[in-house]
Formats: sequence, structure tokens, C-alpha cells
Amino acid sequence: METTDVNNDSWECCPKTDDCVVLANGDYPTHPIPLSILEHAPYLVCCDGAAIAQADIIIGDGDSVPEQFRDRLLQIEEQEDNDLTKATRYCVQMGWHRIAYLGCTGKREDHTLGNISLLMRYHRDFGIDGIMYTDHGFFTPCHGIQTFRSFPRQQVSIFNLTAMVLTSEGLRWQAYPYQEWWQGTLNESLANTFTIHSDGDYILYQTYAAK
Repeated sequence: METTDVNNDSWECCPKTDDCVVLANGDYPTHPIPLSILEHAPYLVCCDGAAIAQADIIIGDGDSVPEQFRDRLLQIEEQEDNDLTKATRYCVQMGWHRIAYLGCTGKREDHTLGNISLLMRYHRDFGIDGIMYTDHGFFTPCHGIQTFRSFPRQQVSIFNLTAMVLTSEGLRWQAYPYQEWWQGTLNESLANTFTIHSDGDYILYQTYAAK
């Protein structure tokens, strides 16, 4: 799989999630950053329906797995959790907690919103340091005070979940305890780092490209 060069700042601000990669059955990545993460995956877990030749294991109920990949299928019939969560549980059982999630957005919008929200569940309940990469940027589940690598004019959105206190340093517009998701969107980094001060949970989105 070939990848093309991207801005070094984009690479530098991306967290390093090296234990494994989970590929879901949303839109297949096309941007060089998620494609490179996929290409260099130390272990690739594919959700049912997202199986590709380089998969190490495929997890789901098996109804969408091509015959040539069925020797790598771990069939899980229960329907309480979706395939992304089943794949994440497998990673936890293997002792992996730094996970890059790909192919989780696109196609149906309800699946996209559900998958993004699951990042915080995995972080809170499973101890997962998970990053969800799309073709435009990446989502990070966060809690409390954190400083993030960035670059000037990187676009940043903060989706508040439980924080009653929420402020920022290094962003163009001061963060506050947003009551609605749209209120924390379309902010902008001013330098190579920025800091969020919070007493609760939030999901951060950062773009690969400057505006």
C-alpha cells in the first residue's frame, strides 16, 4: 500500500497509538495519515464486514466475512454490543490499551455518532487510550487537565460530556462549559501546544491541516 507525504506538523500532533489498529466497516480511509497507520499496524483487528487481506483477526458474527478470510474469524454471536466494542474487548483481553481506530465514520450517520461516543466509554470503562482517525482529523477521549501537541491554525473542536469547569490556554477562543455540542466546535490553535482545563469528560477533535 503506497502513502504520500503529509505536513510534518500533522504527524507530530498525532498521538502515538502503537499496540494495535482496529478497522471498522465505515468508509475506508483515503488520507495518508490513517493509511500509513493501517500500513504499519503492529496487529490489525478487523470488524465483521471490514476484512482485508492484511487482517490478523476478524471479529463479529461472521455474516459479512468473505470465504477466503474465514480462517481468521473469531465469531461472537451476542448482539448487546456492536462489532467495534467486540473488537475492543478482544484487544483488552490481549493486554492492548493503545488503539488506533480507523473506518469508524462515514456511511450511516447514526453509526458515526455512536462510534465516536464509544471512545469515551472505552476510555472510562476499559482503560483504553484510543484515537479515532478519519480522513480529516482525529478524535481523542479526554478527562481533566491535558496539554495537546498542535500547530498554528490547526482547527480544534471540544465536545463537552460531563465537565462543569472547562477553560483553555492557547486557543483562539476561550473554552467554557459548553451545554451544546455545536458550541465547542470551530476553535483554532495558536501555537504548537494548547491546554484544556476540565473537571470532567470531553472529546477533542483536531484536524490534520491548518485553515
